Amino acid sequence: MVFFLYVCYNLVTGETMNKIIEIERSIIKKYRKEIWQKFVKAINDYQLIQEGDKIGVCISGGKDSFLMAKCFQEIQRHGILHFDLEFIVMNPGYSKENENLIKQNAQEMGIPIQIFYSDIFEVVNHLDEGNPCYLCARMRRGYLYQFAKDLGCNKIALAHHFDDVIETTLLSMLYGGEIKTMMPKLHSDHFLGLELIRPMYLVHEKDIISWSKYNQLTFLNCACRFTEKNDKFGEETSKRKEMKRLIENFRKTNPYIVQNIFKSVENVNLNCVISYHKNGKRTHFLDDY
Repeated sequence: MVFFLYVCYNLVTGETMNKIIEIERSIIKKYRKEIWQKFVKAINDYQLIQEGDKIGVCISGGKDSFLMAKCFQEIQRHGILHFDLEFIVMNPGYSKENENLIKQNAQEMGIPIQIFYSDIFEVVNHLDEGNPCYLCARMRRGYLYQFAKDLGCNKIALAHHFDDVIETTLLSMLYGGEIKTMMPKLHSDHFLGLELIRPMYLVHEKDIISWSKYNQLTFLNCACRFTEKNDKFGEETSKRKEMKRLIENFRKTNPYIVQNIFKSVENVNLNCVISYHKNGKRTHFLDDY
């Protein structure tokens, strides 16, 4: 059973207001080049926002999604387009301490969140086999789409950043045997009229970490019951963590390698590709050799 709770903050102390102003100023001023300009560039380059949109901004409780929420507030305040925002938090079974941390951060950052509840952690926790992280992500996405649609949203925003894109690209090549990447936006296959957008697409994780430390903010990481009980699984067999280590080694070898991986999937030379497929149709270079 799923139900929701509205969490609003009408009474803000002077100290909290000063904190909010400082956080907002840090995005626009101190981290203008690293965060703000890249956030705006992604929105413009990939046409992520249109006039009249209603966007469900999905906040997991982590640094990436909370920063995304603040950037959305700033662009709504200073941008030329008119659009509405709903700041959505799904509690899939967090401990009370973790839920309170999300509420505290939302208040300190001036974000009027809406929390709704699901039993995803409980379901995933009883899995005997398979990939619990994959199932959890799939279920979260479905619940978020449905809740956003019920709120009248035509888009949901997720906070995947530049490093997530590179990791996904490498995972597809090294473990999936195909070249594909995480797209900056896509239409939902199961919720007609809903579109997923990723406005943090060009922002590097190291800059998000730097921003959170500068503002002395503490966020959730995963908070999953499964990884809490089985740290070995999360640390040793996570392919995404393996990709993080690989990317870090690339950066040590040559600082341009990672950026070139990103560029490679938007600069595909079909004259030098053996075969490719689109919408279920495969094309081979011998077809018109």
